[in-house]
Amino acid sequence: MEFNSTVSGGLVDNSTDVVFLCDEIFDFNTISGVFYILIFIFSVTGNCLLLLVLVISGDLKKVTNLFVLNLACSDLIFTVTLPFWAVYSLHHWVFSEFTCKLLTAAYIVGVYSSILLLTAMAVDSFLIVVLHSWPRNSVKRQRFAIVASVAAWVISSAASLRDAINMKVEQWGDISICVDSSDGDDVNLGYYLQVSLLFFLPLAIIVFCYSAILKTVLQPSNRKRYRTVVVVLCIVVAFFICWGPYNILLFVETLYKPEDCNASGRLEIVFSICRILAHCHCCMNPLLYMHSQKLQRHLKNCVCCEKAERMNRERGIGSTLLLFRM
Repeated sequence: MEFNSTVSGGLVDNSTDVVFLCDEIFDFNTISGVFYILIFIFSVTGNCLLLLVLVISGDLKKVTNLFVLNLACSDLIFTVTLPFWAVYSLHHWVFSEFTCKLLTAAYIVGVYSSILLLTAMAVDSFLIVVLHSWPRNSVKRQRFAIVASVAAWVISSAASLRDAINMKVEQWGDISICVDSSDGDDVNLGYYLQVSLLFFLPLAIIVFCYSAILKTVLQPSNRKRYRTVVVVLCIVVAFFICWGPYNILLFVETLYKPEDCNASGRLEIVFSICRILAHCHCCMNPLLYMHSQKLQRHLKNCVCCEKAERMNRERGIGSTLLLFRM
C-alpha cells in the first residue's frame, strides 16, 4: 500500500523502454499530511471519549455497545498509523523497515476489522428485527457478538500478514520509500481476492440485511426499534461513503493506465482526495454514536460526577483547614 510518491506519474514507452517523468500538476502531499494530523487528533479524542463512556456506563452487556466498543478499538488502531503516514507525506520514509511492515499491518487490520464488525452488526440486527430469532435470549446474542468480534480480529489480522511481509523500504535516489515489493500480477490477484472477500462481499450482506430491516421497521408495529436501527445504519453508511470511493478507485487503477501526464496527474489528485475521505472515517463513529440519548446521559453523568468529586475534595480541604485554624 503506497502512501506517497515522488512523481505524479511515470510513463513507459514499450518500444524503447524509456521512462518519461511528468511534472506534478498539484502536490497533495502537504495537504494530505496536514489532514492526517488533524484526523489523528479528532479520532483519538472522539474514540477515547467513546470508550470511556462505554466502560463507565457499564452497558457492555448490550450487544450493540459491545460491537461499538470493538469498532472504537479498530478506529484507534487505524488512527495510530496516521502520524507516521503524515511524516511520510510531508517528507519521506524515515523509519525502519519493521515499522513499515507493522504500520501496514495495523492499517489493514483497522480497515477490515471495521467492515467485518459492521457486517456482524447487520446480521445481528437482521436476526432480531426481521427473523425474530433471539429477541429475548440476551446470552445467545452476547455469545454471537463475542465470537463475531474475535473472528473479525483474527480474519483482519490474517489478511494483513501478506501485505506486511511484502512491504519493503527501498531507496529512490536520495529518499526512502515504503512500498510493496511483490510482483505486479501477484499484487493484482491478491488485491482482487482480498477486496472481493473483505469489502464487496460484506457490502452485499449489509445491503441485503438492512434492506430487509428497513422494510420491517417502517411498519407501524415496529417503530420502537426505529431509533436504534437508524443509528447503526448511519454508522454503516458512513463507512461505505468514506471507504467506497477509495476502494473503487483502487480497483479502477488496476484496469486503467493513464495515457499522458495530464491524465496521470488528475488521477493522482482524485486518488489523494478519496484517500483523505477514507481516513476521515475513523472520526465518524464517535460523532454518530454520541447521538444516542443514553450515551449522552452517561456522558453528562460522568461530567457531573467529576464535578461533584472535585467539589467534595475542595470541601474536604476547606474543612481540614478550618480544623487546623480552630
